[in-house]
Amino acid sequence: MTEKSPFQQQNQIHANDCNTSLHAESHEVYNLSKTEQIAAIDAAVAEPNVSLESFAYLDIRKILWRIDIRLLPVLTILYLLSFLDKGNIGNAKIEGLSESLHLTGAQYNWALTAFFFTYCAFQVPSNLMLKKLRPSLWLPSIMVAWGIITTLIGIVQNYEGLLAARIFLGIAEAGLFSGVVYYLTMWYPRYDVQVRQAIFFSAASIAGAFSGLLAYGISFMDGIAGLAGWRWIFILEGILTVVVALGSYFFIYDFPETAHFLSSEERAFVVFRLKYDGQDTDMDDSQRIAQSDEYHWKYVKMAFQDWQIWLNLLVYWGYNCPLYGISLFLPTIIKELGYKTTVAQLLTVPIYVAAAICTVLVAYFADRKKIRSPFIIAGMFLQLVGFAMCISSGNAGVTYAGIFIATCAIYPTLPGNITWLSNNLAGSHKRAAGLGIQIGLGNLAGVLIAAASNFYRANDAPRYILGHGLEIGFTSLGILAAFGLVFNYRRINARRARQLANNEHSSFTPEELSTLGDRAITFRYTL
Repeated sequence: MTEKSPFQQQNQIHANDCNTSLHAESHEVYNLSKTEQIAAIDAAVAEPNVSLESFAYLDIRKILWRIDIRLLPVLTILYLLSFLDKGNIGNAKIEGLSESLHLTGAQYNWALTAFFFTYCAFQVPSNLMLKKLRPSLWLPSIMVAWGIITTLIGIVQNYEGLLAARIFLGIAEAGLFSGVVYYLTMWYPRYDVQVRQAIFFSAASIAGAFSGLLAYGISFMDGIAGLAGWRWIFILEGILTVVVALGSYFFIYDFPETAHFLSSEERAFVVFRLKYDGQDTDMDDSQRIAQSDEYHWKYVKMAFQDWQIWLNLLVYWGYNCPLYGISLFLPTIIKELGYKTTVAQLLTVPIYVAAAICTVLVAYFADRKKIRSPFIIAGMFLQLVGFAMCISSGNAGVTYAGIFIATCAIYPTLPGNITWLSNNLAGSHKRAAGLGIQIGLGNLAGVLIAAASNFYRANDAPRYILGHGLEIGFTSLGILAAFGLVFNYRRINARRARQLANNEHSSFTPEELSTLGDRAITFRYTL
């Protein structure tokens, strides 16, 4: 008879009278419904004699690798397609969209801007729906919706049709980025998640390079079936999105409790780490409080009332506004340095490649060191250096180097900041709402697209003092907000340590502490 592992010896659990033994050799757990599987795993990790030592025999790296190869590729593809469908209107404009639809004055800019209003407004509702309806259903469904909308943009006949389509595209796409950011926190504890967020976010760089190339090839279909080339850009890219979305229904996993590629013990280990994430490892069992997974509107209210979310929002604006500025005007800035258009386009490639590499490397070290703020603040100071170089000299080499430094500093800061906030929000539904607020309102920076031409004015070339100066202002605001977060986190952590030492947590029930989430005495903020 095979000797059982320590966890198998300790834990014989029952869920809904199923008498299911939770060990890798038993296949009974896989025959349960998803609801019963979740109940069985949750019951196992709630046993008072279960601790991290109970899972010491498991290979953590192999478990994370199995999760990585099933989650990250499909999520990266989804984000790449989202980025394509969100930005292909710029490629279509070059191919004659404005002329075909007889757009006048600021109508094109309004079509751009309308997307961001609904995109920002629906972040929080979408995150809450993702948890309630399951990721494997919600993410592919909103993808099908925006793919259909993108395809239909290819047949609009006037400004009103384009504007309406862009408004609905914002609603459909709102759930993807913040949804995936939240979704990854359901699988990875707080010191393993940033590098995964970075890999996922790096798809934006790939999409930026791929978008122009794809649009260029599609433009040669001009006249086929009596349709202009710009219409084919929307039609073909929209159809591609729908096809990939339909396939993704079969490749997106819901929660660790129901992941068939993990043994029941491995599922329990993943869930255990997540449930007690956010507390010092040296806490004794009496101080160990499970994070709440309760679905209730009070957690949404708590998110809107949480000071740290609003301060984090200022940090978000500190790099996201410069990110939009770089994304919109990088080719123009380089062209104004005296390079030809084709050369200017090519010179953007090494900048984005280097930024993607830096994003993953910074995330790796931030996870390994278990800190966030030093990397975020250092990145924002490098942004200042880069933009200062651009302002201080009209020399092409100095300006290019400044843009290079600024871009390589901006890209790693985004996954670092969203991970920092997710680390410090306890309770599944509060985290969903908080990330939605941060990313939703943070992306109001996209509304500046309508006014961006007034920031980087042609007569300011090649130094663009106004545009770069505004980026320095946003970055400085973000740095001040980041220092404010660090100061308050340190102060609160120190106070809670004293309270725990005085045994003040004993005046609360475990349920009360769980409901308090990141406001509980037992919770520790990540710095």
